[in-house]
Amino acid sequence: MSAGLSLAHEPNSGVPHGKLAMWIFLASEIMFFSGFFGAFIVLRNSNIEMFSHSAGELNSYYALLNTAVLIGSSLTMALSILNLQRGNNKNFQLFLGLTIVCGFIFLIVKTIEYSTKFSHGIYPSTNVFFAFYFTMTGFHALHVILGMIPMVFMLIKSYNRGGYNKPVKVETLGLSWHFVDLVWIFLFPILYLIFPAHH
Repeated sequence: MSAGLSLAHEPNSGVPHGKLAMWIFLASEIMFFSGFFGAFIVLRNSNIEMFSHSAGELNSYYALLNTAVLIGSSLTMALSILNLQRGNNKNFQLFLGLTIVCGFIFLIVKTIEYSTKFSHGIYPSTNVFFAFYFTMTGFHALHVILGMIPMVFMLIKSYNRGGYNKPVKVETLGLSWHFVDLVWIFLFPILYLIFPAHH
């Protein structure tokens, strides 16, 4: 290669391309959800009574359970990465499997919560509050599903001979999963806690 085409002088960030791409993607996701949160707050301030009454229809106990589940899944995800980096495939399988289980529990609880709302005649078209509720929690649940799909693939691959030996990919996925958990930490109080309950 000629000196003019050499890229040896180019700076290297030291960050794997996949991880850098994930950070860029997460930055766009932050802007996406920030738009939802901002619009919710503006409309909430002009419809306090309706928002407060509608929030009283939500089940904060289901939300609290899901909060605990997702916080636990962040821990198990971090432990799965740590064990894979240490070459402990068995513990990697254990903690990644627990993370997947937590994801399923979250989705099951959310399905029960949605089903209860539908049985009470509450839909996204009911009012502005529930339009936001179903949209924001629905997008969040979609992110949970999209995060679980590669987890299942990695777990299956880990049972092959030699195990799963791509810790950077798992770490990159972990960034996405921690972001999903962080979004829920904001959704939980905004939807379930900031309004007085009406029963």
